[in-house]
Amino acid sequence: MTLASSAASKVLIVGAGLSGAVIGRHLAQSGYEVKIVDSRDHIGGNCHTERDAETDVMVHIYGPHIFHTDDEEVWNYVNEFETFMPYKNRVKTTSKGQVFSLPVNLHTINQFFGKTMRPDEAHKFITEEQADTSISDPQTFEEQAMRFVGKDLYEAFFKGYTMKQWGCHPSELPASILKRLPVRFNYDDNYFFHKFQGMPENGYTVMIERMLDCPGITVELNTTFTADMAEGYDHVFYAGPLDGYFDFKLGRLGYRTLDFERFNYQGDYQGCAVMNYGEVDVPYTRITEHKHFAPWESHEGSVCYREFSREAEPADIPYYPIRQVKEKALLNEYVDLANATDGVTFVGRLGTYRYLDMDVTIREALDTARGFVAAREQGDKVPAFFVAPV
Repeated sequence: MTLASSAASKVLIVGAGLSGAVIGRHLAQSGYEVKIVDSRDHIGGNCHTERDAETDVMVHIYGPHIFHTDDEEVWNYVNEFETFMPYKNRVKTTSKGQVFSLPVNLHTINQFFGKTMRPDEAHKFITEEQADTSISDPQTFEEQAMRFVGKDLYEAFFKGYTMKQWGCHPSELPASILKRLPVRFNYDDNYFFHKFQGMPENGYTVMIERMLDCPGITVELNTTFTADMAEGYDHVFYAGPLDGYFDFKLGRLGYRTLDFERFNYQGDYQGCAVMNYGEVDVPYTRITEHKHFAPWESHEGSVCYREFSREAEPADIPYYPIRQVKEKALLNEYVDLANATDGVTFVGRLGTYRYLDMDVTIREALDTARGFVAAREQGDKVPAFFVAPV
């Protein structure tokens, strides 16, 4: 264990989510005195979980979070604080009066086209008869989907959902949003492909409580960060919105937010954890049934969320950074401001204005904490970003 010098041992962390908890624990174990503040009345950020009083179902308060990673160190790290139970995310979707499996796989293809193709037959059918091979260099989400799966599957499973999720036509979105080939030529309906997949047995909040249960860490909730709070601290790690740190003086970065229509149900509402609704005339993007995220438990009652996506207003919780041309230009200006600011490092999804899965958030937090300790030991300047947001 490396101990910080007594003259430079106090650190303030803004945000009690994954980034703050991981950084805080590592620094506390390295001898730093760590204070974590959060404006909400709970820890855990958007992966906060709690038991529903009526049904005893473990509810993902800000929408479902499923842990999946190929990073063995990160997997071992989270399992130090909570037992992760096996969980495979098997998503269903409605389209044209039927229910299909996602991601698009061999069963989806055969069901949709009324065929009984083998993998090689389906591959030939999609690549030679469905895919728009005239698109050689896809630039938009729509072109990317059309290039790989063709018009029929694109319109059934991608177009309407994407329009609702992002509030614009897929032709206005970059191809990078649809990163991977959105089709499988086998019957694998596991939504993710990572080596390690699971759910914390007692929820994410319990896991983060254990991370924070460490000598040298104090936590203050219901506390909104202001610049004067940094006085007396050697360094600040800021996991809040990057533009918010600078009081939005250059303008606001764009986000999509989510509204949840929560309802309880006696019995099994939909028979799966996630049901997407691809048609644009259905106002919500999906319904999540939370007891199915813990299949090792048994509950008579159920808690469900209908999810509605819209543009975030100033008072809303920011979920998905938009990162289109206008936002990227503004982001560059804020990055320049941040790099010119001493004593603060911006971390996490909001601090770097990037959508991050939980495993990536933890990896970057670990690397940031280690990098900070190393920089302090060597007398180097601590950067505003250990991971460049642009």
